[in-house]
Amino acid sequence: QAQLVESGGGLVQAGDSLRLSCAASYRTFSRHAVGWFRQAPAKEREFVAAMRWDGSSLYYADSVKGRFTISRDNAKNTVYLQMNNLKPEDAAVYYCAAGAMDPFDGSNSYKIKTKYTYWGQGTQVTVSS
Repeated sequence: QAQLVESGGGLVQAGDSLRLSCAASYRTFSRHAVGWFRQAPAKEREFVAAMRWDGSSLYYADSVKGRFTISRDNAKNTVYLQMNNLKPEDAAVYYCAAGAMDPFDGSNSYKIKTKYTYWGQGTQVTVSS
């Protein structure tokens, strides 16, 4: 059964960095787009970052551009989210997601939750001010 497992969350101070990891357990992961979403209490789950299956395009929410970086290591079936200069408003449960995208899908498609088939259980990120 396909599975995504996130790790790397924790409690940090504003300005600190964290790197989240998401390990996939199915074989076609390397051909799937990957994304990170987050959900703060009483808020909708929102898009954070995404990457095409081949790494040719990266997409970021405006709120994290210049601070967060998504990457993947297909040899390890793992996707990462490097988060620098964390702010209190970044606090949330972070979820990784993966799925097949149409080759003609544009950037907006990568921001849509229903485009992703596989989801992790989430990892908590808390940022103190």
